[in-house]
Amino acid sequence: MGEAKDKVKAVVFEDNQLRVVTIPAPQPAPDEVLIRPRMMGICNTDIELTRGYKSFRGVLGHEFVGEVIEGPAEWVGKRVVGEINISCGSCDMCERGIPSQCRKRLILGMSDYDGAFCEQFRLPVRNLWQVPNSVADDEAVFAEPLAAACQVLESVDILPSDHVVVLGAGKLGLLVAQALWIAGADVSVVVRREQPAALLSSLNIRTIPGEEKPDHMADCVVDCTGSAEGFAAALEWVRPRGTIVLKSTYHGLPQADLTSIAVNEIHVVGSRCGPFKTALELLKMGLLTLRPMITAQYTLDEAAAAFEAAEVPGALKVVMTL
Repeated sequence: MGEAKDKVKAVVFEDNQLRVVTIPAPQPAPDEVLIRPRMMGICNTDIELTRGYKSFRGVLGHEFVGEVIEGPAEWVGKRVVGEINISCGSCDMCERGIPSQCRKRLILGMSDYDGAFCEQFRLPVRNLWQVPNSVADDEAVFAEPLAAACQVLESVDILPSDHVVVLGAGKLGLLVAQALWIAGADVSVVVRREQPAALLSSLNIRTIPGEEKPDHMADCVVDCTGSAEGFAAALEWVRPRGTIVLKSTYHGLPQADLTSIAVNEIHVVGSRCGPFKTALELLKMGLLTLRPMITAQYTLDEAAAAFEAAEVPGALKVVMTL
């Protein structure tokens, strides 16, 4: 188990530059723990933050599996993952049991709270989830995006007879497709590259070639493209009175025919973070194919190269270790 330090290395984005720098070690508050990451995942949102999303400056990173090295005795030494929303606990949304939409929320590695791409970082105890012993680090690192994928099923009632089309066969799209498939949905994924097509084929999940013309027949379309063009594409696939679930976050504004939403009475649902309990149960059950999604591994010192690898078209999950 690691020990708390005075100085730590961290992946910082500022002045339009991504750098590994030495910063003062984080000092956890009484309700927080100090975590030493074992593995960290680069998300499309991390990339978008370096492109100007949210005018971000600070320590990046929100996907991780780590070990608690300081905090309440019952947590020290535990292997954990963690929810990314740091809530106030007292606003109307928190009182409604929706801390992910806290009016005063901070967000790990995204908004006013230093992230996990650091030798040590802090997180509130209430955000922690212990990782089952049977789940390896290279599976647990998917807990946060898998929880986000599971949120689709929390956000929309999907019947077995509903045809669901997933747009974007990248990191999140592959997790969404697997979560929907495990839940018994009739799911198809629009794919443009060989690697995700092969992975989905091995899982018996139907694929649609990227060049195939949309047919306005899907009962539900899940946009996981991570691009501003995804929303317009979803409108081409969804049927009248169907549902579009938006999972993408990106820098920029979409250009789409909003009139068609009114005319065709389309339901548009935003979907963000999701249930860690469900994600960890799925990981423990071993029903997901995750390791083939890791396309490269780097050290924290190699963060610049790791981000470059993550931005290569067709790259899936790039992870880092200390």
